[in-house]
Amino acid sequence: MIIVTGLVKVRADALDRALEISLEHVHRSRTEPGCLVHSVHQDVEDPLTLFFFEQWEDDGALTAHFAVPESLAFVTLLSELTAAPPVMTLYEATPKG
Repeated sequence: MIIVTGLVKVRADALDRALEISLEHVHRSRTEPGCLVHSVHQDVEDPLTLFFFEQWEDDGALTAHFAVPESLAFVTLLSELTAAPPVMTLYEATPKG
């Protein structure tokens, strides 16, 4: 299983738009083959910080997700709404028992 986390600090004037496109991206991504979990969360201590959490069956599913034109369009648009560059981290994990 591949786990992806993302952290984005958005500009105050762009928060509503960032939330809107993030939810669209999450809902679309959940329909892709191999997507186990795809979510976005707003930090309760800093509402301008969004946290993304994803679980994918394998590298192939994640690679296919990255190849979807809408995924690239989302990253490009979200990057235009941020106060700092987004951070994404990938992990390979094996569920325990």
